[in-house]
Order: sequence, then structure tokens, then C-alpha cells
Amino acid sequence: MQLTAIIRKGENQYVALCPEVDVVSQGYTAEESLHNLREAVELYIEEMGVPEGVGEEEIIVTHFRVKDAKTSSSVGA
Repeated sequence: MQLTAIIRKGENQYVALCPEVDVVSQGYTAEESLHNLREAVELYIEEMGVPEGVGEEEIIVTHFRVKDAKTSSSVGA
């Protein structure tokens, strides 16, 4: 089963999220956080089962930008 991992750098560690099952883990490197996430997801699935529809839907991961409210001149009116 192929799932998604979103990894972000936190203050002291990397935080990894699997959005399909809403499981989070962390590690001191991106690789460690992914390894820990994989283990956490496997344990989750072992205990809770695979949620309906997980692994069947198409997942699109992309980036987008929004205006920073602090620097936007159109605040107010």
C-alpha cells in the first residue's frame, strides 16, 4: 500500500505526517522521521485496520502561495 508522508523541520526535530490515516511521528533527521512514521502507521493499521478508501484515492501533493497578511496593503476596506 502506498501512502503519503509530509515532513517538516521543527525547532529540534523533523515531524512526519501521514494524512491518509492522520498519524504523526518525528525524528532528528528527515529519514529517521520517515522511518518512525512508517512504524507508527504499521502499528496503527495492525490495531485499527485500514480505514475505508485509504490507498484507493488519488493523492495530489502540491505547493501554493498566499499573501502574507502582515505585508498586504489591501487589509481593511
